[in-house]
Amino acid sequence: MAEENDQAASDFGVAYVLARVAFGLNLAAHGLARITAIPAFADSLQSMFAKTWLPLPLVRATGFIIPPLELIIGILLILGLWLRPILLVGMLLMWALTFGTCLVQNWSVASEQLLYIAFYAGLFVAARFNRFSLDAWRW
Repeated sequence: MAEENDQAASDFGVAYVLARVAFGLNLAAHGLARITAIPAFADSLQSMFAKTWLPLPLVRATGFIIPPLELIIGILLILGLWLRPILLVGMLLMWALTFGTCLVQNWSVASEQLLYIAFYAGLFVAARFNRFSLDAWRW
């Protein structure tokens, strides 16, 4: 029985690292793709939100923050470093993105963002299985 529990814990650990790294790769790739064209990304956000009540300088500033933040979150998830805090930061970013997406009434993207939120929540809840990471080796 103990051997089965050890195997199950090991399986959960492997599944967790595979999911965590896949999610980190997704986020890092988003950030990396946009990092070289941040002004263009900020401009696109500004035009997207032009008809909302959000102040356009705030929208533009957000456009400069999102790509490096996605890249940093993605890299830290891949490494498994500061996992719980970085998952919370990522969740807060998704809240902001979802709020903005709802303001422009892009419901299909808002639905996709809910999947990201669910994935963040799942990773946070299952963080006890985070055995293969810099956090696990550090502590």
